[in-house]
Amino acid sequence: MDWTAKRLIGVVHLKALPGAPGYGGSMDEVCEAAVADAQAYAMGGADALMVENFGDVPFTRESVEAETVAGMAVAARAIQEAGIGLPMGINVLRNDVSSALGIAAACSGEFVRVNVHTGAVEADQGIIQGEAYSTMRKRAALCPGVQVWADVLVKHAVPIGDLGLAETAKDTFYRGKADALIVSGVATGAGTSVDDLRVVKESVPEAPLLVGSGASVETARELLEFADGLIVASALKRDGVLGNPVDARRVEELRRTMG
Repeated sequence: MDWTAKRLIGVVHLKALPGAPGYGGSMDEVCEAAVADAQAYAMGGADALMVENFGDVPFTRESVEAETVAGMAVAARAIQEAGIGLPMGINVLRNDVSSALGIAAACSGEFVRVNVHTGAVEADQGIIQGEAYSTMRKRAALCPGVQVWADVLVKHAVPIGDLGLAETAKDTFYRGKADALIVSGVATGAGTSVDDLRVVKESVPEAPLLVGSGASVETARELLEFADGLIVASALKRDGVLGNPVDARRVEELRRTMG
């Protein structure tokens, strides 16, 4: 990813996949919705897509099942075959970056997101520990060109220990070897603190820095004072409702605001 301009990454929230409690029984429907959202992001001027198994609640803190990996790969391939042409990343919730790397390798993904790359957090799935050691070795062996974007004190979780935001950011980038850092609010759609962004940017000035939640037309300019890009879904859905399809007009409005 070229960070010389501010980047807008649209999240494709996949409907529940096979094996998940909410699965509707049709991968065709999953793929049609994913392609429609991806097309809306492209029409509105997004720079990249992030495909995420958002509909698979509840999530596991360990490796996802084989059917989840298969479903995500099918959806990612459907987006590519639709000819949308945007760079694509993969996020396998809750923290299965190994599977994300596998999907990226098989589907020409350009980046993956990992919620907990270093350290440990307590989340609704229990204790989640970073696996930077194995992640970066698998990336090197399987798909060395795929970037690893890592959250710093990820949303929907609290850190174990008192390292602090600045030191966690340094560990994630310098010791964990992440390619970009993500800072978010406390939950999906929750606003990201400008002060948190400033702390991370001042601590690791050379790291590309992304906003992971809560960005909108109203907050974009302030957030981009320190951030290099926005990862957005909720604010770009029809009527701003998380469960609705992506609205290309909302994407275009945010893109214009970003400059």
